[in-house]
Amino acid sequence: MATATLVPLVPLTPSNSTLRRCPTPSLSKSLITLTLLETPSPFSRSSRISKRDLKRPFAVSSMADLNRGTVLVTGAGGRTGQIVYRKLKEKTDQYVARGLVRTVESKEKIGGADDVFVGDIRNVDSIVPAIQGIYALIILTSAVPKMKPGFDPSKGERPEFYFEDGAFPEQVDWIGQKNQIDAAKAAGVKQIVLVGSMGGTNTSNPLNSIGNGNILVVLFRSWFLCDAFPYSSKLSPLKILIWKRKAEQYLADSGIPYTIIRAGGLQDKEGGIRELLIGKDDELLQTETRTIARADVAEVCVQALQFEEAKFKAFDLASKPEGTGTATKDFKALFAQITTRF
Repeated sequence: MATATLVPLVPLTPSNSTLRRCPTPSLSKSLITLTLLETPSPFSRSSRISKRDLKRPFAVSSMADLNRGTVLVTGAGGRTGQIVYRKLKEKTDQYVARGLVRTVESKEKIGGADDVFVGDIRNVDSIVPAIQGIYALIILTSAVPKMKPGFDPSKGERPEFYFEDGAFPEQVDWIGQKNQIDAAKAAGVKQIVLVGSMGGTNTSNPLNSIGNGNILVVLFRSWFLCDAFPYSSKLSPLKILIWKRKAEQYLADSGIPYTIIRAGGLQDKEGGIRELLIGKDDELLQTETRTIARADVAEVCVQALQFEEAKFKAFDLASKPEGTGTATKDFKALFAQITTRF
């Protein structure tokens, strides 16, 4: 067992170690002494801890930071992001919530609080202020197709979708998420929860390819609606879910403790009343249980911050229909089911 002296404003994260508070930490002005247990993670790529790392200081700003961790939700203006942000705000005894949105309008939509930052994930410099000083990061950003105007379902038409310039999956789901991971690593973030999508294992999936370089196939997260339309872009051939999977792999290789949640079709329904299902390699897509309430995804994101069983894990997530099975309440047991790292 080694003892490390913690001094404010001197950032350092020791590799492969577990930091645990002493029951009665000694406090003298701004100095706080914690005990560092030399217990490397079993999932670590390297099980050796440098003695130099054990002796170097950590950064803490106050005793409050030892009791509550600041958690940043990116994509906090989205439908699922808003729920995660709100859940964290309700747990004031555990977390200091922080949000990142793309526009001032989005910030106002979720209350306009000072803890909501405005930034563009495609520009890493613009998101650094939001990431500085956080304990954990929950990534909920995603490229979202827009519907072409003029759609009239009464005429039996099928809607057409498009991505705005600069908002294609490669730019948002790959570059944007990579920027977040890089900034988090530089800031010493202790855990990243990334919400992705099921459907990325099959490279022949229509979501992942373009026919002849001019047909974009878009499948909404309901997993039932598929449409195609001509478009013009330099991003050809365009890949959609593959960009998400590339970002997930980058996170898994980063060395930061992570939880990757590949959600099924998202539904705007009440959460906490269904039995949640864990899967891997898109197996759940072959069943009738391939959807999940946004509120349940949000709860899993928050719960992942609380259990070691959720770290260094990647999994598909769906739920049984309401009224069947038993509502999931034991999230430690849920995470313990997961055996896949990626």
